[in-house]
Amino acid sequence: MSTLLISFLLLVLLTSVSSIEFIYNTNFNSTNTLLHGNATIESSILTLTNSFTFSVGRAFYPFKIPTKPPNSSTPLPFSTSFVFSIAPFKDLLPGHGFVFILSPSAGTTGVSSAQHLGLFNLTNNGDPNNHVFGIEFDVFDNQEFNDINDNHVGVDVNSLISFTSHAAGFWGGGSGDKFVDLKLNDGENYQVWIDYLDSRVNVTMALAGQKRPQRPLISEFVDLSEVLLDEMYVGFCGATGQLVESHKILAWSFSNSNFSIGDVLVTRYLPSFVLSKESALRSKGFIVGTTAGVFFFVGSAVVIFVFFLRRKRSKRKEGEVHFEDWELEYWPHRVGYEDIYAATKGFSDQNVIGCGGNGKVYKGILQGVQVAVKRIPCDCEHRMREFLSEISSLGRLKHRNVVPLRGWCKKEKGSLILVYDYMENGSFDKRIFDGDENTIFGWGKRVKVLKDVAHGILYLHEGWQVKVLHRDIKASNVLLDKDMNARLGDFGLARMHDHEQIAAHTSQVVGTVGFMAPELIHTGRASTQTDVFSFGVLVLEVVCGRRPNEENKPALVSWLRRLVERGEECSALDERIKGRGQYNNNEVERVLHLGLLCTHHDPHVRPSMRQVVKVLEGESLDRSLLDRINSAAGYAGSFSSTIYPTIDEIFSSQCFLTTLCGNESI
Repeated sequence: MSTLLISFLLLVLLTSVSSIEFIYNTNFNSTNTLLHGNATIESSILTLTNSFTFSVGRAFYPFKIPTKPPNSSTPLPFSTSFVFSIAPFKDLLPGHGFVFILSPSAGTTGVSSAQHLGLFNLTNNGDPNNHVFGIEFDVFDNQEFNDINDNHVGVDVNSLISFTSHAAGFWGGGSGDKFVDLKLNDGENYQVWIDYLDSRVNVTMALAGQKRPQRPLISEFVDLSEVLLDEMYVGFCGATGQLVESHKILAWSFSNSNFSIGDVLVTRYLPSFVLSKESALRSKGFIVGTTAGVFFFVGSAVVIFVFFLRRKRSKRKEGEVHFEDWELEYWPHRVGYEDIYAATKGFSDQNVIGCGGNGKVYKGILQGVQVAVKRIPCDCEHRMREFLSEISSLGRLKHRNVVPLRGWCKKEKGSLILVYDYMENGSFDKRIFDGDENTIFGWGKRVKVLKDVAHGILYLHEGWQVKVLHRDIKASNVLLDKDMNARLGDFGLARMHDHEQIAAHTSQVVGTVGFMAPELIHTGRASTQTDVFSFGVLVLEVVCGRRPNEENKPALVSWLRRLVERGEECSALDERIKGRGQYNNNEVERVLHLGLLCTHHDPHVRPSMRQVVKVLEGESLDRSLLDRINSAAGYAGSFSSTIYPTIDEIFSSQCFLTTLCGNESI
């Protein structure tokens, strides 16, 4: 009865849509399969990846298929089945996995290798505009994506953080209540069935040749009405990293009208890709190894002795930095030095786009994408720590106002290298200090940049699993992408703490002179409030077009406080903005007062970044900030106890101006 009902529903849905159905029984070829990246066809078998490291392979049915009826948002049902083998290579660790996907595009643009499985990349993972649905077969336990283990099947909707997932296997036995584990990358041939009907996804798997289990491995309600477009490519993608394996599709069937399409696949007498288990005593490797063993023994003993001697000496060095944990790919993956060398044309001086205290920055093209490469000379332990800090913090952060890190490389006894997305419009300071009349930002664009940076810092302080202290917020570390969106970069001095943890005291004060809070200089202890102070200085230099400390000029903060005392703060506005007009004096005062409040000598008076964002977005302040203002000014009850004043009301208050100016200067 259920079969008749399904057939009837399919007939109704498909009355105005052409039925799509195809079957590949080890007969893949260049005419019936669209190949991208490292995907190949070997002996009529589709191979997504091979032994190449950091590779991506994608393969699709050569034409888009309809996934929605005309003038309807309800996705069409479909049924697909395929036989796959994830084959390891001898003496190599296997990784990472492959995905069955429905995607609006077929190429390799916007995808990365390793843990991204050739499906997404660091910047677009989780973007609802991806319009991608996938079933992943993942053999790498990646904490970044909340993987349940290193051998699982997951349902992916626009993200590698699976909608739902389950350990690989099937429900078998007489009653079907016994779960049988299957190891995805043991080289065995497995058959998978994926059905989508009435917004429910069923995923089932078993050894090739076995009958389809009655109970699905995964059965979940998934609404794809906003995910799938009217037409989509259907196929597979896979990837390797430093860990490699071969992802093979031996047979494949697909239909949007026949839910028994999987029965036509040939699952017997298929080639096997399980590694040989021949006796080690008969292997050529054993014979060669035995012959060379005697000669190797003495030499290896000497090498081991020297190794432990050097290790013992190195451990005596206080605060030694170890890279061993970073040799394994993590967030984000390691990039080969040869690839970076080629991308920057041998680190040519012609490709230099910036220089700083941490080294030079080069422009390059890596895998067809423009990148910025920061090369840090490895001449001391301090620089090693900066390098590891930037990987461990920025490498795991993801926010529209934080510069994305694509990868990293450590060259032995050489340079430490970070690879970023290239920011087409350079650093923000050039739009304030070094540009010409056509490139200098006006008032509106400057305020937008401040809002972007504030949102980025708020994410660092509150929006991630740990608290990140940037410790070097300034205009030159704010970069502009192709759409002039501001992104906070250069995390070489960043530190991470649990949200409840207080930052430890350090004997080394780090940061940029003029942007460091007074308590940081005295105690060496960074906090979210020291970041707020630096942001306040950034606000003031953006409004005034002056650096914090310019030769033969008074310090910026002290100069502005004196102007506020005389009610002349608007005279501090950058003359180049005044010449253009298009600004409001009240807004200028409001932003200047915000910058001064952020640079208050008492860190307890400074607002949090959440309150800063509210000010910049024109919202009303909350009671906690009012209490700090009242306490610092030595007054109470200036505002209603039940109605919180607006930003403009507070900033026009004489008591508030007293709080800003006071008797203490910075």
